[in-house]
Amino acid sequence: MPRLVLQSVKPGLLRQLGFFSATALVISNMVGAGIFSTTGFLAGNLGSARLILLCWGVGALFAFAGALSYSELGINFPSSGGEYVYLTHAFGPEWGFMTGWVSFFAGFSAPIAAAALTFSDYLGHFVPALHIAHLGTEIGAGGFSLRVGGAEVVASLLIAAFTLLNCLGVGRTAKVQNVLTSTKLVVLVGFVVMGLAAGSGNWSHFTEAAPAGENVPMQFFVSLLWVVWAYSGWNAATYVAEEVRNPERTLPSALAAGAAIVALLYLGLNVVFLYAAPISALAQGATHGEIAIGSEAALSLFGPRISGVFSGLMALAIVSSVNAMVTVGPRVYYAMAKNKAFLHAAASVHPRWHTPVVAIVSQGLCAILMTLTPFPALVIYIGLSLTLFSVLTVASLVIFRHKRPGWQRLHALNFAWPLIPASYIVVGACMMTYGVVKHPVASLTAFATVGVGALVYRLGLRERRA
Repeated sequence: MPRLVLQSVKPGLLRQLGFFSATALVISNMVGAGIFSTTGFLAGNLGSARLILLCWGVGALFAFAGALSYSELGINFPSSGGEYVYLTHAFGPEWGFMTGWVSFFAGFSAPIAAAALTFSDYLGHFVPALHIAHLGTEIGAGGFSLRVGGAEVVASLLIAAFTLLNCLGVGRTAKVQNVLTSTKLVVLVGFVVMGLAAGSGNWSHFTEAAPAGENVPMQFFVSLLWVVWAYSGWNAATYVAEEVRNPERTLPSALAAGAAIVALLYLGLNVVFLYAAPISALAQGATHGEIAIGSEAALSLFGPRISGVFSGLMALAIVSSVNAMVTVGPRVYYAMAKNKAFLHAAASVHPRWHTPVVAIVSQGLCAILMTLTPFPALVIYIGLSLTLFSVLTVASLVIFRHKRPGWQRLHALNFAWPLIPASYIVVGACMMTYGVVKHPVASLTAFATVGVGALVYRLGLRERRA
């Protein structure tokens, strides 16, 4: 009688995310702390409602151009990892490692921290000690300071909770994510409709002006870094491509649909914010550390009672962003570790839950530490880092089209080729240039992260990969 030989099967990721779940992941990654906190800072930088709306419009076009470019990359490389996969094939393993390295810090850990801090600031409507502006223990000074207070504690607890949830399986997490995303959209659409239909705002706010920073063109491109952070996440579905069903069709559809829905929602929300309060009041609030612009707008539109309801609902909406980013980020480190370009433990998948537990927990710990960073410096660090590697990724598309036989081309990008990717690259380069000039400390920190990543690769991982 022949003997049965049992072979151990190494657990892997499962393709269980459809179009709705992938689109929900994109929307949840995009709609987060940025839209709930950015407009007040733009008011102080630009001093004009029209320039603020123009900045958000340009940011929407920038995100949509990136989403189209990433869609073509995604259908040709339908595996988890996003930029890591694309840049490895385009420029070599060192650049692939560096984008994964930067993603760990600036692509996911820092945005998770920023979203969690914004969540705490909205809860400050009920418990003032949770406002980011509330004075806590401060270590250091200026751009190198660290802060510990009520906001940081609550933010850390939120990150820890979703880190644990994501360890327990992507299917369970996706169900929670779908509910949170649906709730978020209902809350925000309801806020826009009720604000314009029943709120006590004033359309004259759109013609008023506030003191702006010097050199408005420079301020516009620096403000775009804030907007880029708010729109970041349009590429989320590419990071879980290995868990998406029919990625050739699902990825482009999810990226385009998610980016379009969020762009319309953002423009509507900004119209309501500007309708609710004078631009000078929005700018003054940001100057004093009040980042919860949704709470301020709700207070002006509906009064203290109803504004409390909206503040709580907006805090709940931010929760879905934290969960989405906690879900997506570890898939990058997982893909890197499988290719021997990250810590080996990050490639381990739990045999029961089928999740990269080590990668998820490591990201959670880093995000908790980053909640101690001052909020504005955190945003500039995120915006510049993300722009740098997304520009390199879009540039790789041009290389692939010319050098790869059998490359599948996205019809939407063939229009006036290479207008769409070239526009993305030019606008991104301008943002980075002005960002370095205006915010040298945060910008140099971003470039230092890239440099440290290169050293880690050359000193430790290059021989291991060989």
